[in-house]
Amino acid sequence: MSRHATNAELGQGRGVIEHYREYLPVSDSTPVISLGEGDTPLVHCPQLSTRVGHGCDVFVKNEGVNPTGSFKDRGMTVAVSNALGRGASALVCASTGNTSASAAAYAARAGISCAVILPAGKIASGKLLQAFVYGAKIVAIKGNFDDALRIVRELGERDAFAIVNSINPDRIAGQKTAAFEIVDSMGDAPDFHLLPVGNAGNITAYWAGYREYHARQKSTKLPAMIGFQAAGAAPIFYNRVIERPETVASAIRIGNPASWKQARAAIDESHGAIDIVSDEELGAAQTWLARHEGIFVEPASAASIAGLFKCCDSNEATCSFKKIPEGSRIVCTVTGHGLKDPNMIQKQTEELRPLAPIVSDIRRVLGL
Repeated sequence: MSRHATNAELGQGRGVIEHYREYLPVSDSTPVISLGEGDTPLVHCPQLSTRVGHGCDVFVKNEGVNPTGSFKDRGMTVAVSNALGRGASALVCASTGNTSASAAAYAARAGISCAVILPAGKIASGKLLQAFVYGAKIVAIKGNFDDALRIVRELGERDAFAIVNSINPDRIAGQKTAAFEIVDSMGDAPDFHLLPVGNAGNITAYWAGYREYHARQKSTKLPAMIGFQAAGAAPIFYNRVIERPETVASAIRIGNPASWKQARAAIDESHGAIDIVSDEELGAAQTWLARHEGIFVEPASAASIAGLFKCCDSNEATCSFKKIPEGSRIVCTVTGHGLKDPNMIQKQTEELRPLAPIVSDIRRVLGL
């Protein structure tokens, strides 16, 4: 009987477990559940580089091209593979959107069920649709993400659910592979790494990845980790729990991050910084990146770009790039695709008015 070749055998879409197995908490007997995640583009951005100046090069790590459109897939492949290996028959997660989409997709791939607890009215439509179409059982609660995560912790203690939020160390282990890819692509670690901070698992994971590669002499240096929170949801920046976090960036609308302590350690150990950006700055950065570099990201993802601009332009930035060392290399992670959360941009399309199909009228509108 003939057998179809797997993606791994074809060298296509191997997924992060097959690519970085020796660095991950899996064994030869682990049933690998993969959608070909990882291997995302590290895009050199000339106009961002010009904004920084000083002969610096800026790269965007575009995690929005993962299978479900966000970086969550890196950790989810490891978490779900190990959950299945332990005999789990159901997954559960709290989510502001991207985790639910990823968990539901990988559960479907594994042939097990997935329950999602989410804050009612606080999740972007694109992400909610993904969770539905992948077949997740969705429960909306009257509360925020932190309330949802508390419920998930309790369900995980009492019921036969495998928790796949970033409190699961397998998630962090999978997400660190993005740091490996950056070093593999650049030949060394960057000097600075900027990224959004919500539940703080990603900054924790990148730092773990950079440290591990450095320890194995895969790189000669470690980057300064610089995280950015939305001004209305910035518990790490203000060093206090935010009871009612508010921001248009739903993916980072979190008031009590699960990986707070680990993120703080990553920032301190790397001689990095934590800062805030406003919703207005997020929207401006989202549009700027699309129009100048051709990369469309969700509002939360734009935090790293808005943060870069703040480092360059603002006297209030906790990390100033005004005197950045010549020739520095900077990586900005963008975590999710723009179609995940298009509401801010969609409002602009409502201004379109149809015209009669007359060339002279069209030329006038186009300014020709």
